[in-house]
Amino acid sequence: MEFPRTRSLETAFQYVRTFSLIVVVGCMLLSGFVVWRAERSVSRMQDKVYVLAEGKALQALAEDRRENLAAEARDHIRNFHQAFFTLDPDEKVINANITRALYLADGSARRVYDGLKEGGYYSGIIAGNISVHLAIDSIVVEERNYPIYFRCYGTETLVRPTSRVTRNLVTEGWLRYVDRSDNNPHGFLIEKWTILENSDLKVEAR
Repeated sequence: MEFPRTRSLETAFQYVRTFSLIVVVGCMLLSGFVVWRAERSVSRMQDKVYVLAEGKALQALAEDRRENLAAEARDHIRNFHQAFFTLDPDEKVINANITRALYLADGSARRVYDGLKEGGYYSGIIAGNISVHLAIDSIVVEERNYPIYFRCYGTETLVRPTSRVTRNLVTEGWLRYVDRSDNNPHGFLIEKWTILENSDLKVEAR
């Protein structure tokens, strides 16, 4: 009578072992799924950026820099040129704009500024009560190579007390990556910047 009881115990033990194995495997699968979902949720949260505007938190989407490279590069180039060339007959305004522009470029922009300053360009703007405004017509960016080559086309308008002068402006340079900062939010630095053309298109009396 002992033999059937032994077989019954062995069968019960096999059932318990199989059940335990199923439970362990199920727990492992469940744990793996939970970890995967948690990592996915964290990754999604990292793609969300919240911007504080007028006391309200607004959600924005973070993108891979490569997806928006050309747009960021053009905006950086536009900001630099408008700060460098948009001037009013006020020394503080000129200094503020030039300082902002020089954060976005290397020593090549400083050399152009020093040359214009030594030539009396800025003192002439102040003495002549001249306002200078730059409108960007187009910016060509070749993002396939690095450093990134660009060419900028713009139109300068110089408003004098008795005349309005329109000039054609063409510049070129290269962009390299730097760390983003408050003074350089796009994280680019303009290098080897050169003015290719800056000639009068027309002069109108006021």
